[in-house]
Amino acid sequence: MKIDRSQAIRQFLFSNGASSITAIAAAVGASVPTLRRDLVALEGQGVVVRTHGGARLADQFEVEVAFEQREAHALPAKRAIGDVAYDMLQPGSSIFLDSGTTVLQLARRIRLNPLPLNVFTNCLPAAQMLIDVAGVKMTLLGGQLRKENSSVVGPLAEEMLDRLWFKQLFLGAGAIADDCFLSSIDESEARLNAVMLSRAEQRVLLADSGKFGQRLTYRVASLSDMHEVVTDDAISAEWAERVETAGARLHRAGRLDEDVG
Repeated sequence: MKIDRSQAIRQFLFSNGASSITAIAAAVGASVPTLRRDLVALEGQGVVVRTHGGARLADQFEVEVAFEQREAHALPAKRAIGDVAYDMLQPGSSIFLDSGTTVLQLARRIRLNPLPLNVFTNCLPAAQMLIDVAGVKMTLLGGQLRKENSSVVGPLAEEMLDRLWFKQLFLGAGAIADDCFLSSIDESEARLNAVMLSRAEQRVLLADSGKFGQRLTYRVASLSDMHEVVTDDAISAEWAERVETAGARLHRAGRLDEDVG
């Protein structure tokens, strides 16, 4: 079974829920006999559950596919942002990587071009990505696993952060509203983010331009709490001005805007 067809099957079942074999076969461009063999293989891997005349995703894989979809959204912009953030790293320093999918691209960049770093994170994918990288000392926070974001949150994680200090924090954002406040969809994530900010010498926000002008439920911090903001070239002139007015230094993927304040 080709990897791309396997992914297509998973994406289709995630978007459409339990579906018939004929519907899945048509969506992924496979014959019904081929699709049946694919489903048998995926069921053996624990990815899908076959039903009478169809299939659905196994419960644990719904979370994985949801994370994959968010990670893939605006991927070129996120990779460009990760490249800019990589150039900010200081070899030998201690850094914290938040659980955002844009921050995960920085972890990928570190894996491609290793640096001696003491890396802390609450992001399981980032920890897995860096655990065997030469020169990188990887520490994962303890606490409650938030499966929706493959992250660790809660009082234990917050208590651990209170005992640490980082040269740099690389923080993602679910949304940045017109009042310049960062927000999150989850209360535990928002609370942990606020603790992260209090434990870092340099606070760097990594957010693609699509996050600006949006609002989620739980407030995290203000743009004025950030030292650096890294985004892509699609950010509007109005938002670029707001970032600079807040006192943060704006970096665009591919070029740098000096602080005007």
